[in-house]
Amino acid sequence: MRTELHSMEEAKQLLQKYYGYPDFREGQRKIVASVLSGVDTLGIMPTGGGKSICYQIPALLLPGLTLVISPLISLMKDQVDALLAAGVSAAYINSTLSGKEVNERIRAAKRGELKLLYVAPERLELDWFREEMKELTISMLAVDEAHCVSQWGHDFRTSYLAITPFVADLPRRPIVAAFTATATPEVMDDMTGLLKLKDPSVFVTGLGRDNLAMSVLRGENKREFVLNYAHTHGSQPGIVYAATRKDVDDLYERLRESGVPTGRYHAGLPDQEREENQEAFLYDDIRVMVATNAFGMGIDKSNVRYVIHYNMPKNMEAYVQEAGRAGRDGEPSECILLFSAQDIMTQKFLIEQNPQDEVRKHNEYRKLQQMIEYCYSTKCLRWGMLDYFGEEHDHSLCGICSNCRDERELVDVTTDAQIIFSCIHRMRERFGVALVSSVLKGSQNKKVLQYGFEQLSTYGMMRRRTEKEISELINVLIAEGYLSLSEGQYPVVKLAPLAIEVLKSKQQVMLRAPEPSQTAATGSSSTKRKGRNYDDGPSAVNETVFEQLRLIRRDLAEKERVPSYIIFNDATLREMSVVCPTSETDMLRIKGVGEVKFRKYGVPFLEFFQNME
Repeated sequence: MRTELHSMEEAKQLLQKYYGYPDFREGQRKIVASVLSGVDTLGIMPTGGGKSICYQIPALLLPGLTLVISPLISLMKDQVDALLAAGVSAAYINSTLSGKEVNERIRAAKRGELKLLYVAPERLELDWFREEMKELTISMLAVDEAHCVSQWGHDFRTSYLAITPFVADLPRRPIVAAFTATATPEVMDDMTGLLKLKDPSVFVTGLGRDNLAMSVLRGENKREFVLNYAHTHGSQPGIVYAATRKDVDDLYERLRESGVPTGRYHAGLPDQEREENQEAFLYDDIRVMVATNAFGMGIDKSNVRYVIHYNMPKNMEAYVQEAGRAGRDGEPSECILLFSAQDIMTQKFLIEQNPQDEVRKHNEYRKLQQMIEYCYSTKCLRWGMLDYFGEEHDHSLCGICSNCRDERELVDVTTDAQIIFSCIHRMRERFGVALVSSVLKGSQNKKVLQYGFEQLSTYGMMRRRTEKEISELINVLIAEGYLSLSEGQYPVVKLAPLAIEVLKSKQQVMLRAPEPSQTAATGSSSTKRKGRNYDDGPSAVNETVFEQLRLIRRDLAEKERVPSYIIFNDATLREMSVVCPTSETDMLRIKGVGEVKFRKYGVPFLEFFQNME
């Protein structure tokens, strides 16, 4: 125990020296202590929660080398650039390097000149690479994006299955530490088993990030919303995710035509164009990136102020990971999901187009239904997210999601609910939402007449509503647990126990009043917000000073040929604008200003404040 305590004290010193933070976050502290005590560790932490520190700091204290398994070239480069900027010896090996460069980096590792070496999982399948690694002292194997090992995860990658035989082939088994931002209990079990973690310590920490304002908006004119939002937040970097390449190209063209510096990213573009657009976004040369889900895994850009989902994602894992790319620096940020019923059909089409076995396809439909229920839910969105991932929470309202900020009054819809439940019962719980809606509307379409549903007593009982409005209400009742859906491509709506209580008049159904017609004139929902204003920074921040600091940072970034956030992130600059440090001691008290970074980049900032006096 004494050794572990001593190591944690050293770990804190290194954290201050290289990263400029006086102490670990609670989740980080436990994970670092676990790794330093020699225990295999599984860490589930939100995007922007500081996962990389959990293996980078132990890597500096452990003897020999830490080998990091990382899935994307861009992720490796970002991580290594940040480490080198902080004064840590690190390198990556990937397909962008020549054979000569690869050999030189392996030789550097053998000479003990590197503390961290990043490689793609595919590299572990190469015989010559495995032989080279046997000659190194590998103290820790860190697996980033570890959910990729599970076929139940949202980014299954077969090359991750090479990790376990690779570890078994090493002359001495290293500590294995696995990390991911999102994992259901099912995926966590898979990661533990497939990576053969030995009696691991498992930590699930704070998936609900306080700085992210989550919103689900229904009924918006999506295209107008995105255009208006991008203009009203013109100085802020943002990502807009769309489900199809066609939508990406359309939004990209419209944003550019309207004068917004925009890039695009999807698998149909040439590699060079994707790389150039990604780099332009990282370097703040463009403000908005419109992309499919092909963009973003491991993107370390810390100052993304908003993420807009133009379409509903295929599952909660994908949504949380993509939305989590906003506000990685801890600053207030927006995550907005623009939902429409058409999104459901789009995602079902994509599932059917993807060649996969029936078990996996069935699982995809199950996850899609959970995502749909999230979009229709009237409960706190943070609750919904934490419940999905099995994270315990105190059920206190977050106060900043669109549902918590919804000030519409609750109305009694018990009678409408009873009509819907009665209709489903009379249809023998054998049909989907669309047909139930048609019967309640009093439609005379072919299928209604084919089954003789026009004879039901509930036929046409909601004819004053549109079929879309009836479907919306049914979906809200599903999300609230009154109804359930079978799994599969054509889900059947069934009565849940709660619905029986309502039919017996033992339970009321209270829902928010229908939403008024919404406009995107201001780029935000018409539902009035309560609580913290996420469009404004801290009141003490001098925005003029902050912008001048950003210009200094940009000049340094151009000279160093690294993205601006590698120098200092926005949160660090904001704290500088409040504190106005005029000495080295003052500067080193700013979070994010470590000793090495101060020596490399701190002087121009310090001179700026000294000249202000």
